Amino acid sequence: MSVLGPVRLDVNGAAVHLTPLTARLLARLIAADGEAVTARRLYRDVWRPTVDLPHQDLRNRNEVQKRIVELRRAFEQAGPGHGARIVHTGQLPTARGVESTYRLDLSEDELDSAEFTRLVGDALSAAPASAVRLLADALRLWHGRPLTGVQDEEFARAPARRLTQLRETALRELIAGHIALGRYDLALPVAEQNARERPDDPEAAATLARLGARLRERHGDELLRHTLRGLRVDVVVVRGDLFDQDDANLVVGFSDTFDTFADDVVISRESVQGQLVDRLFEGRHRVLDDKLRRGLKEFTPLATESVRDKRRGRRTRYPIGTAVAVPVGKRRVFALAYSRLGNDLRARSAPADLRFSLERLWTSVALHGLFKPVAIPLIGAGLSRLVELDRTQLLLLIVETFTHSLRHDPAVCSELRVVLRADDLERTDLPAVEAFLRGVDERGPALGPTGVA
Repeated sequence: MSVLGPVRLDVNGAAVHLTPLTARLLARLIAADGEAVTARRLYRDVWRPTVDLPHQDLRNRNEVQKRIVELRRAFEQAGPGHGARIVHTGQLPTARGVESTYRLDLSEDELDSAEFTRLVGDALSAAPASAVRLLADALRLWHGRPLTGVQDEEFARAPARRLTQLRETALRELIAGHIALGRYDLALPVAEQNARERPDDPEAAATLARLGARLRERHGDELLRHTLRGLRVDVVVVRGDLFDQDDANLVVGFSDTFDTFADDVVISRESVQGQLVDRLFEGRHRVLDDKLRRGLKEFTPLATESVRDKRRGRRTRYPIGTAVAVPVGKRRVFALAYSRLGNDLRARSAPADLRFSLERLWTSVALHGLFKPVAIPLIGAGLSRLVELDRTQLLLLIVETFTHSLRHDPAVCSELRVVLRADDLERTDLPAVEAFLRGVDERGPALGPTGVA
């Protein structure tokens, strides 16, 4: 039976239709909380007579008895004897003589408000993890204002007020439980609901403000985080510097010749490749050259340019999609050839080249990445002049190929972290990326909407 919302009688899982007066009679008996109510009081509260006529008491008792019979018959649908077990008749001696009384005898699991009260009470003395579970179970029972339809009647005001106050307590305690467990992300929607329902409560507003500040502090430069359903894998977008991601393997885009010397002709000092030499190899590009050379032994070159045709830079070309895992301490830098460096020293790539390169990258990460987080810049947005795709499409392409790779190897890495610079962020539609990730959860890892084959 439900009173946390509109009063509803369910028997064997099916709603039972009651006439309006019988439904009001049921609500009146529920509001009595197991106490006996005289037939005279029931008639006054349920029928709300405007005048007292002489010799009316007998007729009134008959009206109440008819509704009691209807109510018992409704309960009898659960099985023989249920009506008499639940709806008790008693006798009360009064100055006017003996009056009939009626009361409900419902077990806790037969009345949602009783179960709600028990769950909240148990939660108040439980440890945080158990309290959160109990409070969540309790609040799921709530379907609107208690005793909806009669909540403004005198007999319903006190129980409705008590249940409403208990719900407010449950919301506050649920927020506190999530905070105690360090789950500010789960506490926030509860606090938002509490503040929305109590707009004049300064404590609710202050709690919401504190939670928002705590989440902003915790997330720092994190702009988006999505845990893929059914996997221990997060897709994260952060604002910042690729080389500040000290806990992660890094991805750095290269051309097919794997040049490393930042002379502002072949490689710009401001490029990610140029920063790689300065930030991780203290400007010693030959150290990186040596590590790349060892890694490239596993790959067959495509061609070697002549000095006449290519006067500067390295001349051996490798296939687009070549991914070399360069060890740097306890992590890896994945050097990925996704563009072709022409003999005019201009790097060129195409959407299909980038997609193919990213697909090959995730295979290499699964093989050599030690299940560490992988941080990758907005690859393709630099000097390779990949003008066919905007910033959002480049980011989606990274995320698409990564989620697609999980179909073949769910343990590619524990976290994909895309690092955006401030100027890239201004031109990137992160809600579109989040929408794509929600779609991945619904349909399973698959290629998405960029249209890049």
